[in-house]
Amino acid sequence: MAEMLTLEAFEEASLKVKEVTQETKLIESPYLNSQTGNRMWLKPENMQRTGAYKLRGAYYKISKLSQEELDRGVITASAGNHAQGVAYAATHAGARSVVVMPTTTPLIKVERTKGYGAEVILHGDVFDDAKNRAVELAEREGLTYIPPFNDLTVATGQGTIAMEIVQELPLVDTILVPVGGGGLACGVSTFAKLHNPKIRVIGVEPSGAACLRASLDAGHVVKLPSANTIADGTAVLEPGDKVFPYLQQNLDDVITVDDDELVACFLDMVENHKMVVENSGLLTVAAAKHLPPEGKRVVSILSGGNMDVITMSSVVQNGLIQRGRIFTVSVLLPDRPGMLVRVANVIAEQNGNVIKLEHNQFVSTNRQAAVELRVTIEAYGESHKAQIVGALDAAGFKPEIVQTSL
Repeated sequence: MAEMLTLEAFEEASLKVKEVTQETKLIESPYLNSQTGNRMWLKPENMQRTGAYKLRGAYYKISKLSQEELDRGVITASAGNHAQGVAYAATHAGARSVVVMPTTTPLIKVERTKGYGAEVILHGDVFDDAKNRAVELAEREGLTYIPPFNDLTVATGQGTIAMEIVQELPLVDTILVPVGGGGLACGVSTFAKLHNPKIRVIGVEPSGAACLRASLDAGHVVKLPSANTIADGTAVLEPGDKVFPYLQQNLDDVITVDDDELVACFLDMVENHKMVVENSGLLTVAAAKHLPPEGKRVVSILSGGNMDVITMSSVVQNGLIQRGRIFTVSVLLPDRPGMLVRVANVIAEQNGNVIKLEHNQFVSTNRQAAVELRVTIEAYGESHKAQIVGALDAAGFKPEIVQTSL
């Protein structure tokens, strides 16, 4: 029954996944309401156990296995959220789990997967290498392979998110869902259309890995030559062939989002909602700003929140620079006492905050003629930045904006 993606299968899956999932109640966002002209709710699967929605599909799939299959154990390949979902679900079911991860997987993800009870094998440089190894081990050792997205039972488990959305917000107009391989979008869109065909379901892809958009345009599954995006959880070359027909039938549209938009959304979520959301989970927040401002009830699914601190730091820095809240100016000064104070005073008068200074005496062979001063400044945004730069120019310092690096 589950393989048919029926309402009965979704109901069964919904009851089943409640055994392990945490409640992720909808959060209305006054900030996004004002930004988009629609009524915006967030479905915070970034707060889900294991940090992502993937636990749902993995647990439902494993719950459908026979006792004999459970006794033999399960295996998957993943560098991220699916690995942790399978590990947690298998341990809960008392089954052995093996996860093959690329050797390039960040150590924290490896340790977290082990922490949920999996045996981790590091193999290959990319996901495809790891997957090939996992399939080989599955055949050799009799393990059951748990696909990350191209499986209708897994997709049914993921679709329980849509059932929860309509239970909480029965009059929802639009659901925005991230797309990588298509398992989540398949489950969410299929349930939504079965429940109420008037609900619009829109898939959201990174523009650097828009395999579903390409496949829908072609009318069949298309494999991209490469994927280049900071939304690593959705950096997939082709949608699953088993879920693709459901995506063709049930998705109303696909929006593609540039990486720069995700950087800005990360800041929005941290500052206005006090939440860490991984780049793939931010796709739907960025896409909300592409919708016409019609006062519709819109839900953005935040698919996960597993982000390492180094990546987080980089995204925050780039977001601050992108919004004009951190910038660096270069000014050339005569190397005389008091010049630095004059520059600092101009910045202070405009309420700018100096956070870094670099003094380069060797920019010219004639130090008396010019030394370079690079000043990194914190501002409120682009208009404040322009005000500070204008004041420096009016004071005769001829500032030039240079590439910022904190």
